[in-house]
Amino acid sequence: MALSDLLYPDNPKRRQELIHLHQELLDCMSTNFHATNELAGVLNEHLGCTITHIQMRASGTVKENCDIMIQAMSEIQHQVQKIDSDMKEKLEPVLYQKLYDIKEPELEKIAIAHKVFSIVLGEATSTAGMVAVKLLSSNLITLTVSTLVSLLAQIGASVLGGISITILGLGIEMILHAILGAMERNQLLAAVRSYEEHLAEFKAASEKYQRAIREVTSLVRQQAQ
Repeated sequence: MALSDLLYPDNPKRRQELIHLHQELLDCMSTNFHATNELAGVLNEHLGCTITHIQMRASGTVKENCDIMIQAMSEIQHQVQKIDSDMKEKLEPVLYQKLYDIKEPELEKIAIAHKVFSIVLGEATSTAGMVAVKLLSSNLITLTVSTLVSLLAQIGASVLGGISITILGLGIEMILHAILGAMERNQLLAAVRSYEEHLAEFKAASEKYQRAIREVTSLVRQQAQ
């Protein structure tokens, strides 16, 4: 047992708590990576986008992986804004407004969007209009992605940012930086509080993001059946 653990017996428990929180964060990030790739796949296949799939860096830090997610989400935002611009440019103002009118039947919106993509792409899948309408009329871009990007930036800039995403690396790093028991205890308490605060917000935003993507991808699967 380390001397600091004898002086501060709650330290081993704190370390285990921190490792558990770290694993929760990684699990959440991993699910977000998968969901983002799913959405990118749909946009690439049906709307003519060329978004690169992303992968977590096992040897990277939390910040590095946050940055990968931010870049991918920013590209998705850019592509959806381009979709909106294409709609606005090629539709009469009245038809364009119908896409955002909650009172308009969704089937009519889909038909309008599909017509535009048939022009833009030369040939569009039957799912193109459906996906475009779902992206434009939902809060996927305006709320969920923007919120998640902001939280990822906060996490990357926080005390968590420089920590390796490997659990073993985390335990060793925290111990090696603990020159004195009191210093280790303060570091652990600060890190645990930081994790708890960021993780609660991050998990909630991630669930909304993943749910929004499931709505899009489930439509695509239903259409394919």
